[in-house]
Amino acid sequence: HVRQLYALVSETLRYASVLEKLLDGAALLETEKKLPPQLAKVLVYDLLFGKGLKCGGRWKALARRHRARLEAELARMKVRHKVSRNEDLLAPEKAVSTAASQVPRYVRVNTLKTCVDDVIEFFKRQGYAYLGKAASVEELRALSGKKFMLDLHLPELLVFPSQTDLHDNLLYTSGHIILQDKASCLPAFLLGPVAGSHVIDACAAPGNKTSHLAAILKNKGQIFAFDVDPKRVATMNTLLTRAGVTGCQLVQQDFLTVDPRDRKYSRVTHILLDPSCSGSGMVTRGPGEEAAPSAERLQALAGFQRRVLSHALSFPALQRLVYSTCSLHQEENEDVMQAVLQEWGSAFRLVTAFPSWPCRGLAAFSGAESCLRASPAETLTHGFFVAVLERCREGAAAPSSLPVAAKENPQPREGTEPGAAPKKRKKKKQRVK
Repeated sequence: HVRQLYALVSETLRYASVLEKLLDGAALLETEKKLPPQLAKVLVYDLLFGKGLKCGGRWKALARRHRARLEAELARMKVRHKVSRNEDLLAPEKAVSTAASQVPRYVRVNTLKTCVDDVIEFFKRQGYAYLGKAASVEELRALSGKKFMLDLHLPELLVFPSQTDLHDNLLYTSGHIILQDKASCLPAFLLGPVAGSHVIDACAAPGNKTSHLAAILKNKGQIFAFDVDPKRVATMNTLLTRAGVTGCQLVQQDFLTVDPRDRKYSRVTHILLDPSCSGSGMVTRGPGEEAAPSAERLQALAGFQRRVLSHALSFPALQRLVYSTCSLHQEENEDVMQAVLQEWGSAFRLVTAFPSWPCRGLAAFSGAESCLRASPAETLTHGFFVAVLERCREGAAAPSSLPVAAKENPQPREGTEPGAAPKKRKKKKQRVK
C-alpha cells in the first residue's frame, strides 16, 4: 500500500501544473472551500488520469459530483493545446528529472541482519549479474538491465540501475536491505561511532540514518533518536523494528528543548544532525516540483539550523558531530558552518571529511574545503552537504579525516579507498535462502 501511495503521489506531482489549471478552470476550490488544494489534486488525478477513485466516503462523492465539469475542462484544455493524449499536456521534462533518471538505485546492506556476501549471492540467485566493485562513477553510470556492483566508496552499499524497483523484494520487506541514497549514507558513515558509544540522532525521522548508526554500533551502545512529530516517530519505530535495531530510545521532543546537562545524556560523545532544510538537493521531483525557496525562507531555515547546531555542540561530553543537509544552498551549508564555528571559537574544528571525495565545500570561508558536497552530475547522488566537527584539545594531534570506526576496521590493501570492503567476511549472519 505504501508503494501504491508513493506512485500515486509521484504521478500527481508529475501532472501538478495540469491539475492546477483544471482546478482553476472548473472552479473546484471556489465551490468546495473546505477541500485542501493538495488533496484536490490527488483526487482529480485519480479521477481523470489514474485508475479511478479508490477512496470512499465524502471525498469520493465530492469528486464524482464535479466529474462532468472536470472532464469538460480537460477536453477544452486538449483542444487549446491541439493534443489528443493526456500525456501531451505535460511540460517537457526539466533538467532535475533528467538528473533523477541518472541516479542509480542504492541498496545499503543491513549488517544487523545479514552481510554483503550473502546479499550478493541472493541477488545472483534471482538472476542479477554481479560485476564486482566499481572503480569509478562512470562504471555506475553505465549500469543497465539486471546488473549490479559494489559501490566504490561505501563498503556496504550495492548499486543497481536507476529504475530497479526492489520494494517488493524479500530482502527489503524483511529488513535485510535498506533503500537509501548514497549521499544519505555519508553522515552516519563519517560519524563512525565505535560499538558501545552513546549517540544522538537529533532530527531522526524517518529513521534510515538511525538504522545505519545502529548497524555501525552493532546494536551495542545507546542511540537517542529525536523527532517532534508523533506520526513520524511511529513511522520510525516501524522502520527500526523491521531493521532489527535495539538499544535505541525514540523521543518525541523538539531537540532544541532537550537539556544538554541532563544526566541521561552525560555519555553522549557523537551527534548526527540532519535538520530541516529546503530539500533543494532532492532530485526525484518532477515538473510539478516546488518553486525555489525565497530569500526570506532560506534565512529562516538557516537561522533554525544555526540554533540547532549550536545547541548540539553544547552537550558536555560531545567529541564528534556530523552536520548534513539535502540542500544545495550556501546559506544552509557553508554559511551555517562558518557562523557556528565563529560563535564557538577554538572549542571545535572542522576535520577533512573523506579526503578522496571529489566534491568539496564552496570556498565561502577558510577551511570550507574540509566539508563535502554531493551532486547528481559529479557523484551520481542526491544533492547533499556534509561537515564533520571534532572537539579541540590542547596539544592534540591533527584531526582525523576518517571516523573512529573506520580506523578500527581491518585495513584494506594499499591503494584502495578508505572504508573499502574487505575481500572476505569471516562471520556471516542470517543467511537469506
